[in-house]
Amino acid sequence: MNQLLDRKTPTAPARFTAKQGQYLAFIWAYTQINRRAPAEADFQRYFKVTAPSVHQMLKTLDQLGLIEKQPGVARSIQLLVAPHELPILGIDHPVIITATGH
Repeated sequence: MNQLLDRKTPTAPARFTAKQGQYLAFIWAYTQINRRAPAEADFQRYFKVTAPSVHQMLKTLDQLGLIEKQPGVARSIQLLVAPHELPILGIDHPVIITATGH
């Protein structure tokens, strides 16, 4: 029997929370569409949150090493997470679809 197939590999711990993942996915999507990083006001409009909430989230993402920002420079957010590691934008929780007998 192949020992490599029998070995259970531990899953890597999540690098970010679901909410943080949505902010990261938004940065990626916004940048792909607009060819520039989002402003804090763009986050406010999309997530329907206050300016201090956006600022704190971006500060947290920066401290965690998930993004990089240049202080005092508008639209300077750089995503430091590979796109394939990001969740789908707009989906906070996994959707479970079950078949019904109808």
